[in-house]
Amino acid sequence: MAQNPGIGIGKGEIIPKFTYETKRHTRNIVIEVSAQTRKKLIDNEVKIGWINCSIEDYLVATRFFGCSRFNHRMTDCRGTQTCPLCADNHTPKECKAQPTEYKCINCRSYNHHSRSTNINEIHSSFYRNCPNMKGIIEKYKKNTEY
Repeated sequence: MAQNPGIGIGKGEIIPKFTYETKRHTRNIVIEVSAQTRKKLIDNEVKIGWINCSIEDYLVATRFFGCSRFNHRMTDCRGTQTCPLCADNHTPKECKAQPTEYKCINCRSYNHHSRSTNINEIHSSFYRNCPNMKGIIEKYKKNTEY
């Protein structure tokens, strides 16, 4: 609050949840805030420890790692074991596929059910820029009331 007096955040408006570090050793802090506080933070540059920090929504697509598909958990799964790397029926430890042979089960399923448009499925289901995962996150954003 002392480093960001222009934003007008009061005591107790920010609830820290957890921190995590990326593979590039960037430290991220996940906080919970009200809709009004979120707007204040998104619209401003925020200093934490005298470092200018970017603020963005923390949205994650849920995934059951048994079948590697998005938007469900183990208790809801009716699928079979699917490798998240090559989309075949085996575990990731058993996978012998090269990165050029990776296939995303989620994008493959999308292409199968949507005959009008096809998206790139030549990546693993762990790929950060998976078009299917990006679509799910955009849907989350549209369905969230701020």
